[in-house]
Amino acid sequence: MNNPITNIIQADDLIKLALREDISQEDVTTNAVMPDYKKGTVQLICKQDGVICGLYVFERTFKILDNNTQITFYAKDGDFVKKGQLVADIVGDIRVLLSGERTALNYLQRMSGIATYTRSVAELLKGTKTKLLDTRKTTPNMRIFEKYAVKVGGGNNHRYNLSDGVLLKDNHIGAAGGVKEAILAAKEYAPFVRKIEVEVENLEMCKEAVEAGADIIMLDNMTPEQMKEAVKLIAGRAQTECSGNVTKENIKNITDCGVDFVSSGALTHSAPILDLSLKNLRPVEE
Repeated sequence: MNNPITNIIQADDLIKLALREDISQEDVTTNAVMPDYKKGTVQLICKQDGVICGLYVFERTFKILDNNTQITFYAKDGDFVKKGQLVADIVGDIRVLLSGERTALNYLQRMSGIATYTRSVAELLKGTKTKLLDTRKTTPNMRIFEKYAVKVGGGNNHRYNLSDGVLLKDNHIGAAGGVKEAILAAKEYAPFVRKIEVEVENLEMCKEAVEAGADIIMLDNMTPEQMKEAVKLIAGRAQTECSGNVTKENIKNITDCGVDFVSSGALTHSAPILDLSLKNLRPVEE
């Protein structure tokens, strides 16, 4: 399968860490029942309806253990799969199939759950000008996979990490001594090609951010009425983003406020997994 994740080296390094976490010395159970090589096959079956995501990572988990593992996929990332659907056939050393099962499924279930939840939220924004963004509220060492899953689900990525952009939040503003001071310091320090985003909590801070020349103004934990007033005050002089406990249940309250973006940490920190399973393992003759 072609690599859909741009940084294959980082992805492989993280998968290897996950495998070391699960197999610190040996898979004692597998080695007890299968001490020697035996070719086998197992099926990847979906146990819930949802959006499949992470098939490349699933494949790499087995191929890192044994590059001779062969996988035939019957779906691709972004496809909607149904309960009971056969998603893949995996053929290889039975010891590898058993030892890699949990790590491979952990990645696939987590990424598919995020893609499924993201798609359900993105559907609620259809027909509006507002774009859905993720946040940095990701599982440690899973960000590259979770942010990819958001994109597969129809969302968009906010900055990847702290090196990726300027976002002045409440504590940055407090450290600098105010909204204006924080923006001016960022303008002086950051390269001119970097956009400067600032988080505001009320209309007074919003006005100060506009006057100081912020590129993006994040309206944090404001009511829909306050957001409408803020968008009117900004009047196109900066892009607008809504943030603060945004979920599938309350996002409809935001859709008519006129903001350019809405960011939701729930896409990555609250999405339930999509249930998938490896079933029907059996030996095959060579």
